[in-house]
Amino acid sequence: MSDTGTGTEAGARPADATAGPSLLPAPGSGPEGPRSPGGSPETESGEAPRLGAFLARAAAGTAVLTVLAAVLGLVRDQAIARYFGASDASDAFLIAWTVPEMAATLLIEDGMALLLVPAFSLALTRRASGDTEGGADPVRELVAATLPRLFLLLSGGAALLIAGAPWVVGVLAPGLADPRLAVDCTRLTAVTVLTFGITGYFSAALRAHGSFLPPAGVYVAYNLGIIGMTLALHAAWGVRAAAAGVAVGSALMILTQLPMLLRLVPLARPRLPRFGRRAARSAPLLGIAVLAPVVVFVVSRQSQVLVERFLASTLPAGAISHLNYAQKVAQMPMVLSLMICTVTFPVVAQAMAAGEHEKARRRVERDLGLAGMVVLLGTAVVLGYAPQIVEVLFQRGAFDAADTASTAQVMRVYALGLLGHCLVGALSRPFFSSGRPTWFPAFAMGTGLLVTMGAGYALTYRFGVDGIATANAIGISSTALLLLMGLGTRVVPIRARDVALSLGRLAGASLAAGAAGWACAPLVPDPVLSLAAGCLLVPAVFFLTGLALRSPEVLSLLALIRRRFLDGR
Repeated sequence: MSDTGTGTEAGARPADATAGPSLLPAPGSGPEGPRSPGGSPETESGEAPRLGAFLARAAAGTAVLTVLAAVLGLVRDQAIARYFGASDASDAFLIAWTVPEMAATLLIEDGMALLLVPAFSLALTRRASGDTEGGADPVRELVAATLPRLFLLLSGGAALLIAGAPWVVGVLAPGLADPRLAVDCTRLTAVTVLTFGITGYFSAALRAHGSFLPPAGVYVAYNLGIIGMTLALHAAWGVRAAAAGVAVGSALMILTQLPMLLRLVPLARPRLPRFGRRAARSAPLLGIAVLAPVVVFVVSRQSQVLVERFLASTLPAGAISHLNYAQKVAQMPMVLSLMICTVTFPVVAQAMAAGEHEKARRRVERDLGLAGMVVLLGTAVVLGYAPQIVEVLFQRGAFDAADTASTAQVMRVYALGLLGHCLVGALSRPFFSSGRPTWFPAFAMGTGLLVTMGAGYALTYRFGVDGIATANAIGISSTALLLLMGLGTRVVPIRARDVALSLGRLAGASLAAGAAGWACAPLVPDPVLSLAAGCLLVPAVFFLTGLALRSPEVLSLLALIRRRFLDGR
């Protein structure tokens, strides 16, 4: 897709006139401009193919960069595993990495997006309809009211975290014999509170404007920073080099988006932060009533990781590392599946801002089905070939066969909760798309966190890291079920029963494909060849089983492939 635009002045529009106020069609706009209440069916029908083609290009570009970031993430983890294995040093780094993981969820992936994409969508809608105050550009006013305050707030948070690093480590991992290394690493990673916040702000603004490539590329830059610093300085600094790489990579994330932001988003001249009524008028969706539920939801979601590492710190050295390696690889299908919802979230937000609830319902239901199909296909691969995946990716240097066996076992347990993780990410977006205060996602996430904590304490003593992974799967699945049941009655009138039935058919196909892979994987001794064969076997069984179960998503995909094949002929 093309991520270009020429409008940088207040009220300017990109060169593509079909894109509304941005590269996304504006609510109530068609290919020929604004649509009157009695707009012709031809105009409305012409809008859907254009939007669909744009979303397809955006998803394809995002997918390429997401896969590249995931590959670099594996290279990053391979470097850490090679030089530090599953040891006290790697555990110290991973404890410090809790800070950027929490910051990424709150400030890039969920929190900032859930707040700012609807806010920018509303500002763009107001700009397109001419609803301005005193001729001021609503987007420029929104930036002026929010960005300076955010910078001051995040700078203070990073400074407090650097000063309080010993206390933070003591809370996160009280079982560490010597916390000094973890404290040093935490101080290095604390800068991400500021850099991730600015990255998340830029990402939300660009996505609302229809620019998806720079936000999708931030993790490419991030991982390159960590890899470069680890390779260059591991001999001199030890695992502190990886922590320094986190700081460097987070700064690169900002630089990756800055050129496109300056082209698309009208920035106001620097001035003192605004407070009070004028700021509230410029950013009506960013008041404390809207902010608090989002923050509580995101913190509760990321607290799943805190609970895991708290429990794992009482186990033998390397337990935290085994959990981390297993989780990072197992969640790759979830990351790929959620890119669909990331691309379509601005569409849902603009539909909700324009009151087009039926359009939002269709989009959400379709997204849930597509995301579920992607994540459950990935789940089947993980269930069938976890040992081969871990051996190919990590078994070298300080990471031995025993580490492979432990990590693969945990990975298979984690895979049982991947659908839950995917649904929580997909279902939370519509809840916050309207900008109205809603505490239900926070309630659902808090309930799931309590389930995770209770199950974790009950299972860890007997089953070790496998018990922790099981608790994670149970807790996140509980949250997903609550969100699915609550969305249709509170925000978007989705047909929850139909969605659940569709996902159930896909889950059946996933279990069948995973079982086939589990049975066939040992038949090929070489892990690379076994995994290559699995990449053919598992999808074949998945789609054949989905076809037999009459899964709507599988039937639609096969019909699309058949049409494209016939058109090509």
